[in-house]
Amino acid sequence: MLLKSPIRSNKSVSVALPAPLKGLNARDSLADMDSGYAIVMDNYVPMDTKVKLRAGYSEYVKFDDAVETLASYQSGNDLTFIAVSGHSAYNISSRGQKDEYNDVYFSSAYCQSMQYKNYLYFVNGLDEPKVYYVDDQDEEHFENWGFSASGLEAASIVSIGVSKQRLWFVEKNSLRVWYPEVAGNISGALQCFDLAQVCRFGGHLVAVANWTQDGGQGIDDLTVFITSEGEALVYSGSNVNNATDWKLRGSYKISPPLGYRCLVPYLGDVVVISEDGYIPLSKALPLEQVNASSLAFSDAIRGLVLLRTAQNGKQKGWQGIIYNRGGIAIFNVPVANQFEQHVINLNTGAWCRWTNIRALCWKIFDGRLYFGAENGVYLYDDGYSDNGQPIIGIVEQAYTDLGTHNLKKIQLLNPRTKASTKYSLVIYTNMDMEAQNLDYSESVGYGGNTKWNTTKWSSIERPIGSKWAISGSKVMQSQWISVSATGYKLSIVFKTKTRGNLIEWFETGIRYEIGNGVL
Repeated sequence: MLLKSPIRSNKSVSVALPAPLKGLNARDSLADMDSGYAIVMDNYVPMDTKVKLRAGYSEYVKFDDAVETLASYQSGNDLTFIAVSGHSAYNISSRGQKDEYNDVYFSSAYCQSMQYKNYLYFVNGLDEPKVYYVDDQDEEHFENWGFSASGLEAASIVSIGVSKQRLWFVEKNSLRVWYPEVAGNISGALQCFDLAQVCRFGGHLVAVANWTQDGGQGIDDLTVFITSEGEALVYSGSNVNNATDWKLRGSYKISPPLGYRCLVPYLGDVVVISEDGYIPLSKALPLEQVNASSLAFSDAIRGLVLLRTAQNGKQKGWQGIIYNRGGIAIFNVPVANQFEQHVINLNTGAWCRWTNIRALCWKIFDGRLYFGAENGVYLYDDGYSDNGQPIIGIVEQAYTDLGTHNLKKIQLLNPRTKASTKYSLVIYTNMDMEAQNLDYSESVGYGGNTKWNTTKWSSIERPIGSKWAISGSKVMQSQWISVSATGYKLSIVFKTKTRGNLIEWFETGIRYEIGNGVL
């Protein structure tokens, strides 16, 4: 007599879902987004093989007033770090110390600065431009510039650039730019170059850029003048006074730039911070504006950038900087009374967002990255806390159906991570475009013990979302966590709140049942 086979329930299926190495996506719809992207990626950086918690910062020097300008000077062995705060300039080359330059006064601390040869210039459109330098006797000088010109009010110089071995000074609220009669001069008479006769859209001049695509400086370099209306005027040649040498190569319409700190030199190219995103000149200039956004440097986060520029495009604080030590570019973004940073992995092009860094300006000094804030200067990439406060990290991975359109019951999650010390993690799944927001508490990992809520996170009362404490180790952590969620598509939500901890996330194991009536 044959025995009937027992009726068995569906077997569980296990898959490994890589962490979202493609970074933040604010462009594609949730239904069509690749699972390699993230819907939210705050304070986690997509690296080449993992997603890593951003570094923290520590106090470098205190100020009573906001620090709106940081500048670095280097000439031979002379290395000076300068901050402009309130109405004064300070030498802050040593941590915890600030020495005021007594005879220097600024009506506004928001300046544009640039070093040319052994001279560091400061302009703000309100004061006569200032220049800092160290002479042959190692004496510091901080004084008014040494240029003059008929018809020019020195205090109207608001922006500065260098191209073709020549300084260019932008006059505020005009289309006029001033340059030395002789290339290489650091004082003397200035000549005026008026762009009003060639500009098609009016406005005023904002910035001057040296543009090359070979990564260096040579005869193929171009000089680009960018106006407030998003017109880029491209000139070839080096002798402005010679009509046969100095020629207009073209006039191109790009999106309007944001502020006087709108240019970011990068590998011979120049990225423009504009209303339409962060766009390299090499991609923007040959095209009409309607095509520029599809090739933008910031294309993947275009929706986020457009939102921020529409709301805060006129505010001060827009700036970009390349941080080679971290392999990233940082774009500082004012958001109401706060700031956030849009950050790109320069190797992969993946984006993320940083929060809770109230930076007014950024600067590299002696290879380290600093930012000015309302009450001082801070050193970034110094530990894994925000000046003693926890770093809050949130990642919401794009939705995936795990390769099948059937209904699924998610049973277990296994986040594979590495960490330097103990930390608490909240991980759960949002199903079918739902928007749960489960809370979490700070880890106490450095004390050796982690405190838990009295109610278990995976209990019947709270079946979705698990809070997990893991030990710090360089070995991959792998532990299955119970969850309970049902739907067709899932999004992994990964949250941490920690001080003094380097957390790396590689992938997530998922165990689930494919349902025939699984509810």
